[in-house]
Amino acid sequence: MSANSPAADPALPARARVKLPATVIALGFASLFNDMGSEMAFPLLGVFLVSLGASPAALGLIEGLADATASFVKLFAGYAADKRARIKPLVFAGYALPAGVRPLLALASAPLHVLGIRLADRVGKGLRSAPRDLLIAGAVEGAESGRAFGFHRAMDHTGAVIGPLLASGLLWMGCSMRQVFLFALVPSLLALLAVSRVRERTRPRPTVAAAAGAMPVRLPRGFKSYLAILALFALANSSDAFLLLRASKIGLPLEALPLLWTVLHISRVAATAWGGRLADRHSRARLVAIGWGIFALFYLGLGFANASWQVWALFALYGLHTGLCEPAERALVRDLAPPQILGRAFGLFHGVLGACAIPAGLSMGWMWQAWGARLALSIAAAVALLAAAALLAWERGQPSVADSP
Repeated sequence: MSANSPAADPALPARARVKLPATVIALGFASLFNDMGSEMAFPLLGVFLVSLGASPAALGLIEGLADATASFVKLFAGYAADKRARIKPLVFAGYALPAGVRPLLALASAPLHVLGIRLADRVGKGLRSAPRDLLIAGAVEGAESGRAFGFHRAMDHTGAVIGPLLASGLLWMGCSMRQVFLFALVPSLLALLAVSRVRERTRPRPTVAAAAGAMPVRLPRGFKSYLAILALFALANSSDAFLLLRASKIGLPLEALPLLWTVLHISRVAATAWGGRLADRHSRARLVAIGWGIFALFYLGLGFANASWQVWALFALYGLHTGLCEPAERALVRDLAPPQILGRAFGLFHGVLGACAIPAGLSMGWMWQAWGARLALSIAAAVALLAAAALLAWERGQPSVADSP
């Protein structure tokens, strides 16, 4: 199978597509509850930091450092997952740490406190991401991997729909931002309960590389080129906190920001489930390139928007980018990487994206502060279009992947 061709087997019986494995479903609910807790806080984070005296550049630095921390931990977790017979403990720890630290935002009195909490939260994300994706990939056949990742990402975004609604309701009832941060503990604990329901089968430890005279399994050149193109796009994709800050500057009130975030994630839920099915039937690389094009249109539109209704429409459109990209990007990792080191491949995938977070956040914050939001968002759109063109060129040069499922 070619890496740029559909992964689905048209002869696959219809009943095989009806029910996903229990592992995929349980991890989907874990992500749903975790994102409920996370997204109760995140839409308020930019405004909260500004209230503590942080500048746009400081916001970019904090979010960049947080995401970069996650990226380095993801690399470690990916390598560790390939060497462990059981990887569920890594996933559980990755959900437990954020559950413990997120409520501490209610006690923060300086931007430095928020930085420490965000770093700890992102360490948890780093611990769980690659092992969780490895569990999902191992639970389904390759022809269904797009659908499995699409389901998981749709559940993740469903939690991101519910969380801001809860936050907005609490704000309308008179709660402060700090009280909202405290309430975020409840869904985070439910995420731990969902992970505890995962029944992982013990895997044999990899022995291929350790065998006498055996050549070590290496990642193919096509996978490394794919990661390089993903890194180029990631330099344009800075923290979404900037998007919410831009929305507030255009005129949306504080109480509307969680609702705006909800609109975005409703769009993401529908688009991701649809995008996962498309990724099993059409060119995965082309779907990602189209999604990056939509990203560029969104950034340009938000840069030039001057009315609240335009912001609402643009955020609804933005969800299509996520839906087309997230399942297809992960399914491509499964297509390209040897199964013996798939955990490492997912770790590198998540790690490369996160490693670009510091330069992406710093550059966006610096351009925003020096040149204004319109030019900063326009430059990011241009970089995204360049990455889309590079991915289409990469697709044309890809040979068949002999070991594809």
